[in-house]
Amino acid sequence: MTYSLQLYTVRKPLEEDLPGTIARVAELGFTKVEPYNFVATADALAAAFAEHGITAPSGHAPLLKDDQDEIFAAANKLGITTVIDPFIPAEQWQSAEDIQKIAAGLNAAAKKGAEYGVRVGYHNHQWELESKINGTTALEYFETLLDPELVLEVDTYWVSVGGANAVDVLTSLGDRVKFIHIKDGPLTTDNLAQLPAGQGQVPVWDVIEAAKSLEVGVVEFDDYAGDIFDGIAESLAFLNRGKA
Repeated sequence: MTYSLQLYTVRKPLEEDLPGTIARVAELGFTKVEPYNFVATADALAAAFAEHGITAPSGHAPLLKDDQDEIFAAANKLGITTVIDPFIPAEQWQSAEDIQKIAAGLNAAAKKGAEYGVRVGYHNHQWELESKINGTTALEYFETLLDPELVLEVDTYWVSVGGANAVDVLTSLGDRVKFIHIKDGPLTTDNLAQLPAGQGQVPVWDVIEAAKSLEVGVVEFDDYAGDIFDGIAESLAFLNRGKA
């Protein structure tokens, strides 16, 4: 199993010292990362990745809001082969018509991405599970509208916060899921309460096993009350130990 780190986890250190933060992430044992909003920092990230032997299989960028050509060009510069839209607000997931618009937008983005050799995906929060369309979750309904080449990155923590069973959702979404976000905690919207993997209420190994076509498991904290680098290190150590 390959593990990556969503760089949003260390956004504050990155803003203060990008090269030093990437160096520290590498020292902790990560060889892969998932950048966010990477267009503005592509050159600096590319230099830091090259220096520390880091690759970025995936990255987050707002494909339905920002210039897609700029995003895909920056992805090429960083070696990112899957660009994932990380956030579409809750109000856009309440009706079948709105979800159809989102899917159409991402299907179109995927066609443009293909011109750059880049795959397109989507990453959920809790509201795509809280909202129900025709008796199923909005996320599962959305999946049925996507062209075959699109992928999903399931944030297993937010699935659980949204009231769904992460294992069941991953099973339902099947081969569409190529990435998951691995995070843990009390399954609340209090981001500061999030915990290193294995220390909260997420059945981490069950979740990983349920994602049958998983390419990368991405460690992430939305926030953390302790030292973020300690939290990251504890998560990676838990994952590297493997299932007990």
